[in-house]
Amino acid sequence: MTDARTRLTELLGIRHPIVLGPFGGLSSVELTAMVSELGGLGSYGLYGYDADRIRETGAAIRAATSGPFALNMWLPMATDAAPEPGAFERAVASTRPFFDELGVPAPASPPERFLPTFEEQWAAVLEVRPAVASFVFGVPPASVVASARERGIRLVGTATTVNEAVALQDGGIDAVVATGLEAGGHRVAFLREPEQGLVGSISLIPQVVDAVEVPVIAAGGIAERRGVAAALALGAAGVQVGTAFLRTRQSATTDAHRDAIVATAAEDTVLTRVMSGRLARGAENRAVRELTAAGGRAPFPMQNWITGRFRAEAVRVGRGDLQSLWMGQSGRLAVRDDAGEVFAELVAGVG
Repeated sequence: MTDARTRLTELLGIRHPIVLGPFGGLSSVELTAMVSELGGLGSYGLYGYDADRIRETGAAIRAATSGPFALNMWLPMATDAAPEPGAFERAVASTRPFFDELGVPAPASPPERFLPTFEEQWAAVLEVRPAVASFVFGVPPASVVASARERGIRLVGTATTVNEAVALQDGGIDAVVATGLEAGGHRVAFLREPEQGLVGSISLIPQVVDAVEVPVIAAGGIAERRGVAAALALGAAGVQVGTAFLRTRQSATTDAHRDAIVATAAEDTVLTRVMSGRLARGAENRAVRELTAAGGRAPFPMQNWITGRFRAEAVRVGRGDLQSLWMGQSGRLAVRDDAGEVFAELVAGVG
């Protein structure tokens, strides 16, 4: 009988059950290709990318590796509807001190659209035809599943609860990422408010494994061999690792972000909506503290677009106190700055 790990590696066409967590805005072609070349599944986050940029990115990854890779997409949610009148102005007012401090103008009005449509993104992904398409914030529509099947694209979805995992399987997903509350970045819950579904990895993983028949990929708090071994012992077929790879020089993040990852204790990460409008885990830096106190937060994606205007300048001038410093609770275990060394450490936990 084929064990879970073999099922996963055969399904995804990889040698080792190691998946790179997709970083919306912080992915790099170099890191994605490197993980794929080493025998894992490199992933690239497409948040905010238009069709042309998706095609260009796909071509660049394919030129850098012959291995399979995943392109990751955010599914639209009903909560992304038009915000209440005055939300834009209130959010700009709460962030204005940061714009003034950095010497950049605060936005006077919202853009025609905050993000490309899912439909135009998906059409471009189909053109790229990656080995895997992965999704967060929901179950892809039946038409998306069917079009992927026609092109031999495997589908991976992300769940924060058992019910979400079952919904993904019922929707035709080939493998489920079970992501615990320890994970960095956005909480990708879609069946209930994310604050109401905070389940830790050690509880979530075996329950998801028992509830679905598709392979389960564990995520959240895994940064080195001990986490891999624990996840596999709980029944996972593989692991998805984000923060440990984000810390490496091959990612597209900043030095301030890398330094914060290893300097931030697990208890000093927080779940917050103030940076993007959706709940996400990261370091509680000055921006998070002062925006929380100021109030006036707009919903996603408006809030993310507004703070993105000053965050871009903060990145340019090396101000980590005003950036989104997403990270999981095992940041202090992310001691390696080379992705190859991180990968070797993770593989050592597979046994």
